[in-house]
Amino acid sequence: MNEERSIREIPLDRIEILNPRERNQKVFQEMVASILALGLKKPITVTPRSEGGEERYVLVCGQGRVEAFQVLGQKTIPALVVDASDEDAFVMSLVENIARRNPRPGELLQTIRQLEQRGYDLPTIARKTALEQTWVRGILQLLAKGEDWLITAVEAGRIPLATAIAIVKAGDDDARLQEIFQGAYESGALRGKKLLTARRLVEKRRHLGKTYERRGGAPSRKLSSTALVRAYNQEVERQKLVIRKADLVQHRLAFVAAALSNMLSDENFVNLLRAEGLDTLPRQLDERIRGAGS
Repeated sequence: MNEERSIREIPLDRIEILNPRERNQKVFQEMVASILALGLKKPITVTPRSEGGEERYVLVCGQGRVEAFQVLGQKTIPALVVDASDEDAFVMSLVENIARRNPRPGELLQTIRQLEQRGYDLPTIARKTALEQTWVRGILQLLAKGEDWLITAVEAGRIPLATAIAIVKAGDDDARLQEIFQGAYESGALRGKKLLTARRLVEKRRHLGKTYERRGGAPSRKLSSTALVRAYNQEVERQKLVIRKADLVQHRLAFVAAALSNMLSDENFVNLLRAEGLDTLPRQLDERIRGAGS
């Protein structure tokens, strides 16, 4: 790509967006308000093209700024004009989308998918996107295996991309899947509804297959009565396991409460706790200890 650059006022109606993307409307409205109040902080980047004797431009970076200027009724926009081929302009646009501070998972998947479709290999994709090769390899694996359920869940923000990649690598290993969910819960990546969604997604993927017809959203094959019974029995066993674990935790908690109750009856021990600044307890534990003592 030629390094010669210049900044010019470019007519908005002469700019073509090669790689359009959807955006968060709240963030976009904030951008419009900022430009209206403070002006444009950074020019867009375009590359020139001749068409019918009239110079036109392909947008490289700055779709949001272009759309903001259009909303504000502007006719021109400051642009950094660079000399780049269509291929370079397209790749630069993709990379710019994920170089932003917090790209959405769907944008990341789409970018890597498009780069792979254009013939770029793993090291090249990693270099252009400034991502680790192991990370890109996981994403390509997700795409290559046709993991429609997981891809859709990631794009919708229902589960983290890292968790989806880990699920693919785990396959049907229940113990490994349990470790993944436990790790995601402890890290805060999967909590509450997201954790339940991820578990249901794994079950659905296991019984319905990895792919489905995207147009209708219907599964690629029907669920047989045998599979339904198997899924029901597995859910019953899972619920029993949850109850057994809850009972075990309850017994352990009762033991801890009784032990602490006895220890707190020792004035010397209590004085030691006060000296160390450890003379308070969580409310739930305190209530249990009081109950154990009574």
